[in-house]
Amino acid sequence: MSDRWTPSAWRGKPARHVPTDYPDAEALAQAERTLRTLPPLVFAGEARRLKSLLGDVAEGRAFLLQGGDCAESFKEFQADNIRDTFRLILQMAVVLTFAGGKPVVKVGRIAGQFAKPRSEATETQGGVTLPSYRGDIINGQGFTPAERAPDPQRLVQAYGQSAATLNLLRAFAGGGYADLHNIHRWTLGFVADSPQGARYRELADQIGRTLDFMEAIGVTPDSQPALRQVEFFTSHEALLLGFEEAMTRVDSTSGDWYDTSAHMLWIGERTRQLDGAHVEFARGVKNPLGLKCGPTLEPDDLLRLTDVLNPKNEPGRLTLIGRFGADKAPELLPRLMAATRREGRAVVWSTDPMHGNTLKAANGYKTRPFDRILNEVRTFFEVARAEGVHPGGVHLEMTGQNVTECLGGARALSEDELSHRYHTHCDPRLNADQALELAFLLAEKLREARTAMRQPLSAAG
Repeated sequence: MSDRWTPSAWRGKPARHVPTDYPDAEALAQAERTLRTLPPLVFAGEARRLKSLLGDVAEGRAFLLQGGDCAESFKEFQADNIRDTFRLILQMAVVLTFAGGKPVVKVGRIAGQFAKPRSEATETQGGVTLPSYRGDIINGQGFTPAERAPDPQRLVQAYGQSAATLNLLRAFAGGGYADLHNIHRWTLGFVADSPQGARYRELADQIGRTLDFMEAIGVTPDSQPALRQVEFFTSHEALLLGFEEAMTRVDSTSGDWYDTSAHMLWIGERTRQLDGAHVEFARGVKNPLGLKCGPTLEPDDLLRLTDVLNPKNEPGRLTLIGRFGADKAPELLPRLMAATRREGRAVVWSTDPMHGNTLKAANGYKTRPFDRILNEVRTFFEVARAEGVHPGGVHLEMTGQNVTECLGGARALSEDELSHRYHTHCDPRLNADQALELAFLLAEKLREARTAMRQPLSAAG
């Protein structure tokens, strides 16, 4: 690949899952021109800060928690929904920090996660065939020709919703809501009477006693601002490249290109072709990048992709997100981890236990069994330890809402209950109860890893 790069260079490459059927090409071009005139959603300095924190993750000094909606929705855009997802991430981060003894880097799938790749370009209902729903930034979910036609104005609407979401997230992160002294208030109502709610309250009590002690010796939010605010970053799949190109700007400080639509971007399993448009676009921006690694990825291809996406081998630049499925991870993940360790690649290894564990229930609902999700997480930690790789993070589709989309968990959600509150616009998400249960499992694994790291030192005397 040539080192001469521009934000539009991707247009000369094969672009999978980028819609080409907009009815009015000039209207699309005008929408992209409008986006180029709008302020950045995030700033280059914030993206550099995230890269620095992810560098700590790559070197084993921190843990990455990345999660949020499968696909954001225009219709469900409400302050309460944003708050609940933010609050859930705070709760999970507290559990992980307390157990692992390391900072948790908090990254949301939020404020830009609108576009989705689809297995089939069309959908047929009752003998009628229409384009598939591809996310609210492209078309609508309603099964009508008008709804399913790609609409360029949705790009501008997605920008506006992302800007409003970011405004609220920044207020939550820095305005006192994230103060650790509010830890008991973060418990969601429907979680309060669950097994996870009881475990969380016990943990919150321990942290509360610790905060009381710290305050008694003079360590307060006034002297330590980190007690009352958090750093929170946004991410999404860089799928709709016209939107990403329009949001890419030159940083006045460094002279580098940054995609200002999010702090972190990732390339999906279906669009990571070495000669494809998505890799070509991503290689030129300086944001931290993610790369989904699935069952078809060979070790040599992974190493080639890391060379293109992280040519300077910078810690924090590239996060590899495994998404194999519980049945395939034990066989396929070790080869990839071993290759990156052997070749000295400075990457973050994270696990996405959601996408490889999707199935269709007998009643027709797409779902994910919680026990398979847990099994893939366990495998991730076991393989990482066996291969001498730091288990760096987790990548989840989840929501703070009380949905019924994934089977199992402490409440033993059954197939018959899926229809009660199945609200996802695309893929099934963990609800807050299931996500907290997963956080406690992660906490156990982090505690085990922490203990294992200490053992050689103890043995050495």
